[in-house]
Amino acid sequence: MNLLEVDGVHVVHKIRGRGLLGHQHVYALTDAHLVVNPGETIGVVGESGCGKSTLAKVIVGLQRPTAGTVRFRGEPLDGGSGREVGMVFQDPSTALNRRLAVAKIIRDPLDVHKVGTPAERDDRVRELMSLVGLPTSVADAVPGQLSGGQRQRVAIARALALRPALLVADEPTSALDVSVRAQILNLLLDLREQLELAMVFVSHDIQTVSKMSDRIVTMYLGRIVEEAPVGAEARHPYTRALFSATPSLLHPVEPIVLTGPVPSATNPPSGCPFRTRCPKATAECAAELPPLAAAEGGHTYRCIHPEIPTEVSA
Repeated sequence: MNLLEVDGVHVVHKIRGRGLLGHQHVYALTDAHLVVNPGETIGVVGESGCGKSTLAKVIVGLQRPTAGTVRFRGEPLDGGSGREVGMVFQDPSTALNRRLAVAKIIRDPLDVHKVGTPAERDDRVRELMSLVGLPTSVADAVPGQLSGGQRQRVAIARALALRPALLVADEPTSALDVSVRAQILNLLLDLREQLELAMVFVSHDIQTVSKMSDRIVTMYLGRIVEEAPVGAEARHPYTRALFSATPSLLHPVEPIVLTGPVPSATNPPSGCPFRTRCPKATAECAAELPPLAAAEGGHTYRCIHPEIPTEVSA
């Protein structure tokens, strides 16, 4: 059975317009479909404002879909199943209560859900601190007395308190110093193996996502435009542009420069959402949304002018 299913989910926000325009609608997420299997890590990439964080919030139940359903172990995601989904937010400085001690922050989910006896909760807090590499000496410290890396370890410990089967990490290293980012990423990799966690890892850095994930989902203007196993050659021009922006030293890539601004989420273009910036766009791209095309290994994409890998003759 699939661990998590996102089925046809839309998220539309109503905002106040300017002057006589009344209200406008922001299409934050449009017809999202996603499956996460037990123990699998899905990476989600795209530019700022593409819907990555909205998708993450939908998965953990912090954002209610305007339409569509989210199922966990085959059942609608609700308060009960939500205990099995933990979340690590982007900035631990704002995600943690600055007035509470570290031990209290980590213990809070256990207290809210009345897990075990008080003594068992204390034991669990100590276990979690050891699991994420926090010394016992910081148990009574408040977040402001910790380094950025230590604060994110506290946030990870709190997210794991209820023994979730799925951990959602929304840009978990972007607010950290470069020197500690690798430490947190390696911690998440170790925890995934040790606890047999499934993960949804959200980032704008496609190289980091490639290291962390089994499959990569590319989002643009609220839509999933490509989903592929790590190592598969991207078919969608936008995914290829993302890869080219952070090339590997071992595999040099000519940067693909995208021209023009990202379209407004209140007035998305017709047809393919990427057509206004795509170097391969034609009039046909404006007519309708490209159908979902499939390649080997569960690789899917929405593009009528995809990049098809050339066969190398023997």
